[in-house]
Amino acid sequence: MANHETYIKRCLQIAVNGLGFTRPNPMVGAVIVYNNSIIGEGYTSKYGGNHAEVNAINAVADKSLLKKATLYVTLEPCSHFGKTPPCSDLIIKHQIPNVVIGCVDDNEKVAGKGIEKLKNAGCNVTVGILENECKNHHKRFFTFHNKKRPYIILKWAETADGFIAPKTKNEQKPVWITNAISRQLVHKWRAEEQAILVGTNTVIQDNPSLTTRDWKGQNPIRVVIDRDNKLSNECAVFNDDAETIVIDKSTIDFTKNIAKQICTLLYKKNINSIIIEGGAKTLQTFINENLWDEARVFTGSALFTEGVKAPQFNGKVISEEKITTDNLKIYIND
Repeated sequence: MANHETYIKRCLQIAVNGLGFTRPNPMVGAVIVYNNSIIGEGYTSKYGGNHAEVNAINAVADKSLLKKATLYVTLEPCSHFGKTPPCSDLIIKHQIPNVVIGCVDDNEKVAGKGIEKLKNAGCNVTVGILENECKNHHKRFFTFHNKKRPYIILKWAETADGFIAPKTKNEQKPVWITNAISRQLVHKWRAEEQAILVGTNTVIQDNPSLTTRDWKGQNPIRVVIDRDNKLSNECAVFNDDAETIVIDKSTIDFTKNIAKQICTLLYKKNINSIIIEGGAKTLQTFINENLWDEARVFTGSALFTEGVKAPQFNGKVISEEKITTDNLKIYIND
């Protein structure tokens, strides 16, 4: 068991290399072990490319060793044709005798069929090694398929006295609460998720571009709530840096369940994760409808005395760290 856990941990380590690139596919990690040594490893390529198992098998120099090896993988190998052939077929083709799986893929296209196919071919299959860790790693994928909505991350910065914006401002740009290091981290997060959402007032007040300009990575799809089409085409969110989806009164019914309707719309557009960046009304809408999975909250040292209050919510703190002058707490919806 200890060896199994060691190699699944390695699968998880390399799997994160696909974060932000594999969507809507899961970011899977795989290693192949022979005689207590890793002889090949791989993670899921950019969408449309090889899956982790294929990359791991391709990395093995002496393919004859595969007939005596064990393949470790974070998620059940697929059994259906998508952009690429089924990974379970390739494992069977190379006669890999042992397969150790972190967690079952409960996507209806797989849902145990990959395991069944491997067992029917004579493979010794072990399932559930570091299962909770693997499920957490694949949280975006599982939320999308099981809850029929994106994985939702709330994000805001608040002052030491609990405000996210001043009462008044003189310019159409953000009033920074956090330091430059925290702001760069936010751009890294944007590169990791498929979309980012803000409301009309945030665009009017701050004119954000919602890109990853302080981090090398893919810009998220921008989602802007603009019920009455108030926003000018000159706003930065409508530039050519990224795709922008506008949600107005022709798109959803603003008299009821706004967050739920937005989630349904984004699910239909195959968006599996999103950061909600505000403002306060937009964030509180998702909180009030209990449609969030994670909240990332910065607290800076500044004081506003009065202004726009930070959202009110209940969550379980799973991590806390100091980023020079800022404090960052990450919560989950428990």
